[in-house]
Amino acid sequence: MVEERVQRRLAAILAADVVGYSRLMEANEERTMGALKQHRSELFDPTVAKHGGRIFKVMGDGFLVEFGSVLSAMRCAVDIQRGMQERNTGMPEDLHFRFRIGINLGDIIVEGDDFHGDGVNMAVRLEGLAHPGGIACSAAVRNAVGGKLELEFADLGERFVKNFAQPVHVYFVGWEDTAKGVTRGPAGSPARARSGKPSVAILPFSNISNDSEQEFFSDGITEDIITDLSNVSGLFVLSRHTVFTYKGKAMNLERIARELGVAYLVEGSVRKAGARVRINAQLIEGASDGHIWAARYDRDLTDIFAVQDEITKTIVEQLKVKLLPEERKAIERAPTANVEAYTHYLRGREYYHIASKANHLMAKQSFARAIELDPRYARAYASLAVCDSRLKTSYGIDIPVDAILATTAKALAIDPNLAEAHAARGFALAVGGRREEAVSAFEQALALDPNCHEANRLYAEFCVTQADFEPAAKHFIRALEVKPNDYGAPFMLVNVLRSLGHKDEAERYARLALKRAEEELRLHPENANVACLGATALAFLGDNDRAKEWLGRALAIDPGDTSTQYNAACTYSLLGEADRAIDLLETWLLQVGMEMKLWFKNDSDLDPIRSHPRYRTLLERAG
Repeated sequence: MVEERVQRRLAAILAADVVGYSRLMEANEERTMGALKQHRSELFDPTVAKHGGRIFKVMGDGFLVEFGSVLSAMRCAVDIQRGMQERNTGMPEDLHFRFRIGINLGDIIVEGDDFHGDGVNMAVRLEGLAHPGGIACSAAVRNAVGGKLELEFADLGERFVKNFAQPVHVYFVGWEDTAKGVTRGPAGSPARARSGKPSVAILPFSNISNDSEQEFFSDGITEDIITDLSNVSGLFVLSRHTVFTYKGKAMNLERIARELGVAYLVEGSVRKAGARVRINAQLIEGASDGHIWAARYDRDLTDIFAVQDEITKTIVEQLKVKLLPEERKAIERAPTANVEAYTHYLRGREYYHIASKANHLMAKQSFARAIELDPRYARAYASLAVCDSRLKTSYGIDIPVDAILATTAKALAIDPNLAEAHAARGFALAVGGRREEAVSAFEQALALDPNCHEANRLYAEFCVTQADFEPAAKHFIRALEVKPNDYGAPFMLVNVLRSLGHKDEAERYARLALKRAEEELRLHPENANVACLGATALAFLGDNDRAKEWLGRALAIDPGDTSTQYNAACTYSLLGEADRAIDLLETWLLQVGMEMKLWFKNDSDLDPIRSHPRYRTLLERAG
């Protein structure tokens, strides 16, 4: 027997894997496998070959590549990330494919066609530290590349990684600014991350209070910390929707970090009891599952904002990120000094999220109580105005438009630059038929904050009522990017894309909408509206049996709700059951305001029944 000779040599190893591959597979196995195959054949494998690399190991969604030159390995990594950035352009964020890449220069052991040893293992660990779409490398790689390539390197210092006794000096590679100017994200939005930024996910803080009804409070704290950290320019922070998919799931933290493609995780818990609150928080390095920082805060409830600020600032300090003066001020600026008002505001947001008449009425009460406790709470006034406008137009509740406008005026008097307040004013003006003024208010809101969810979502709805579908699509896309837990926006976008004749794109967003609907129903099984919206998407995609199943669920939960009735009518229309659709619409039309009647006229869900004589009668009644 001839013993195969074991060789050692110095080589550059590139390790890459797909971010969140298991989540993508769970959502749609066939589509994900097909997409990976396509990305490999059209981008990954040709790029490796172009730079003289050799793929020596494939592990499902992971790849190990050998290069004889460090420069070739780095050029290859940059070209792959740049290529994937371009391929993701125009795709919904939930369908993006992103690679994390680690590069190491070190000794490898060669046995036949296989390589192993610490040089390979370190590349894998570095890949685990990279953020989605990013590149991490060792000091050996950084020193070898030097200034030979037009790249920036962010020094992360020494990091302990799993199965290595000694720390490794880690660098993030800043390639985006050298690509084509500013990096672009989904639908042309400026990307929030660049390779030199530490990536972090704030997992939903657990509610360990004896009262399960306090869930909204722990969720609100999580969201506020996400918001504060997202405003720190030196960090890449995952969105609420992405992290809240892990709410209530017991999983290994290292696995979560790997699936999310982040270097760091923040987890914690909230116990609220009377006038006291206990918050536990810890910062964890994803690759090693090691604790970087942990703290427990036992405070009076009135100190809740100070605790949030302290947690945010500590995370920033631990990750060695420079906090700009304006960022520090933004973190320290509390929306209200009254904790009870804050609690009612958070509860109101939770009620409003579940779109039904009953929940909107409870949201109205919560916002009103927040204002009663703090008459200077601008966001509460803005939210109350939006809630009142929705109650008037969607449920026919007699609330004078002048009263709603007065509420927006109070918000703007407190904070003239609050985009949400200008958006609320635009909605109220639209409900009142003052449509040119509404456009001006919406545009002012977007000028103040182009990423304001309320401004984008409400303006998009307004554009549909004007049959102005191109800007409607643009603003719906932005709304679902800014607030991915907005389950309604992708369904409305499907509607708009059909009106524009973009069937393939509509189908893609319909599948995205269904995914979000499933997640929403997991968190809020009582939400009849989302079940009904899901039924419309299923009917559009031709899955009639599941559409009927979802519709039955919605009607069993809340058959008398106006929104449920309307979306049920849309589902019946898409299923070809014209009379059942029109029966519901005849009842619905008597209960809603003009904005909803205008929406009804332009709703592509109803295209299958437009030629029906009874439908034409309804159009006449709608005015």
